[in-house]
Amino acid sequence: MKLTIERAALLRSLNHIQSVVERRNTIPILANVLVEADESGVNLTATDMDISIVETAEAIASAPGSTTAPAHTLYDIVRKLPDGSQIELDSDGESDRLVLSAGRSRFTLATLPTADFPAMSEGDLPHTFALPADALRALVDRTRFAISTEETRYYLNGIYLHAVELEGVPVMRAVATDGHRLARVEMPMPEGAAGMPGIIIPRKAVNELRKLIDECDNDIQISLSDTKIRFGFDGAVLTSKLIDGTFPDYEKVIPVGNDKLLEVDCRQFAEAVDRVATISTERSRSVKLEISDNNLTLSASSPDAGSATEEIEVSYDKEAIEIGFNSKYLLDIAQQVEGDTAQVLFADGASPAIVRDSADSSALYVLMPMRV
Repeated sequence: MKLTIERAALLRSLNHIQSVVERRNTIPILANVLVEADESGVNLTATDMDISIVETAEAIASAPGSTTAPAHTLYDIVRKLPDGSQIELDSDGESDRLVLSAGRSRFTLATLPTADFPAMSEGDLPHTFALPADALRALVDRTRFAISTEETRYYLNGIYLHAVELEGVPVMRAVATDGHRLARVEMPMPEGAAGMPGIIIPRKAVNELRKLIDECDNDIQISLSDTKIRFGFDGAVLTSKLIDGTFPDYEKVIPVGNDKLLEVDCRQFAEAVDRVATISTERSRSVKLEISDNNLTLSASSPDAGSATEEIEVSYDKEAIEIGFNSKYLLDIAQQVEGDTAQVLFADGASPAIVRDSADSSALYVLMPMRV
């Protein structure tokens, strides 16, 4: 195999590819990227056996063929080469070496046989539909912050994507929760998605997907079964196994009796929370909210750092309420509100609160209170 490729094209592809490859591998071939060159360009493939990504880049192949090379080492080399470099990759197929040349730089990398590289079988993916890049980006951004990182509750380690009916209208819903907060986002049901099974997309796949969306302006093709999902981009395909588990009945934790409505300027609120939380203890990150007659007082204290309070004007005309929250969780939710005003619905000082974006009814957030 022998090919020539621009540094920028190779770096862009390797940037996506290398993050799928785990730093520590018990199976040596999984540390490598599969490089396949032909007259149409070059395909780069990486997998950790749960996720697979194939990226196509423009290249001139003077000798078609394939090899594998250490993904992180290759990425680091290309990253450190000067802008505008023309990179030549050369592997004769007989020696277990890949030679990378660029200008006066020359690197020789150990390779492993391409026959050892695992192929991730997709099987039948009967449900296929397309989503605009900005719609999928919004769906991911508004939910992934609430994905649990607790490995024992593995069924919460992803985004639950499923179809529901609201007043006879089919919608697609994405939900994520870690037990402390919940994010639920809805969008019109895409054509072809009706009848899809409820699936849990793993956290790592969600993060890799998010990187790819940033460089895509067109519709993203999605195909899925009850065990796998595939995202098709211009020049890249991401395939992932799904979490084999049952997502809990999240509807039970969304309160229905919250009748105390607080309306607050979201940016002003987030900045005040951030300032006051500077004082709260690192472990609890707690902030207390005292709400009464169009006034909100935020406060935090810690034995070591002292105390802080800040008042902001709000719209609120119900009885006074005191409630505590984790400041980081409050800020995570505030960042998702795109409108100027956030609506917060309370029941009392010990019950979960609901947060909504006044400019967008498709998203709903639930936040559990904490003792302050």
